[in-house]
Amino acid sequence: MKVLVYSAKAFEIPYLEKANLNKHQLTFIEDALSSETAMQAIGYDAISLFSADDANFLNLELLKEFGVKYITLRSVGFDNVNLKAAERLGIRVANVPAYSPYAIAEHGVSLLLALNRHLIDSNRRFKHYNFNLDNLVGIDLNQKKVGIIGTGNIGSVMVKIMHGFGCKLLGFDISEDQKLVETYGLRYTNLKTLCEQSDIISLNVPLNSETHYLINEDLLFLMKKDVIIINTARGAVVNTEHLLEALKSKRIGAYGADVFENERGIFFKDRSNEIPDDDLLMQLNAYPNVLITGHHAFLTEEALTNIAETTIWNLDQWMKGLETENELTVF
Repeated sequence: MKVLVYSAKAFEIPYLEKANLNKHQLTFIEDALSSETAMQAIGYDAISLFSADDANFLNLELLKEFGVKYITLRSVGFDNVNLKAAERLGIRVANVPAYSPYAIAEHGVSLLLALNRHLIDSNRRFKHYNFNLDNLVGIDLNQKKVGIIGTGNIGSVMVKIMHGFGCKLLGFDISEDQKLVETYGLRYTNLKTLCEQSDIISLNVPLNSETHYLINEDLLFLMKKDVIIINTARGAVVNTEHLLEALKSKRIGAYGADVFENERGIFFKDRSNEIPDDDLLMQLNAYPNVLITGHHAFLTEEALTNIAETTIWNLDQWMKGLETENELTVF
């Protein structure tokens, strides 16, 4: 099968080639899928996409016209794909449902620890031989209440890790996991109560119509004044404008994220010599109690191996005329 891999990064290509074993004809390009780059897929049976690629209705129509029959995503999230349009056009789509929940959860904990103990500021001072300890006070995580919003693959790992710190655990999910309740003492509650009582809040939900701007001014107003919010889900799970207002008025303590709601078209490239054309990003970056990384929570050897193997397996199944259990359908 001829496959065009959009948004290919140098770090992932060896993993994809190793998993492929020359079964498919893979072509790697750095360009993200857009209306301008869709024509590069002419003559290909399938394409592979990442979160920066835009598989909207127009682009899917172009891909269909160019002969593309399959789309395999190198991610869990699929909010960048118009599944209704893909289904209507007869283009089959599959994702990587669980490449490494540990990678994402551990990154979230890293953000939490760095913010709580002011590690970035402390290291910056150290490099300038400034050993002053002012404004570096953190808190013990032990016995603090941690609210986990979304207790699926990633959220359940967060539960396990934070239990290891001796935290009290609150959970919110449309589907409750009783094993987490029995094993780690997780207590499920409603979203309002979770926001009111938690010292730390971790967001681990997919982005869809129900979770878009889930964290808004109403919930931010309910939170403790020194709450630390960690977002390794999707940027648009949080209303950034409302978040900025909460930061400005000092209604929350800190915000750590690996995502940003306007990241498509910005992330995954070196833009250090550019002036950012996004006011929200510039405002977030100005706060010392905000720590954002460039969507690389997934970037571990184990995760890259699983992503590559599942991506190729999806292609293998389609080439054999079979279905893949990772195929996405309209809800």
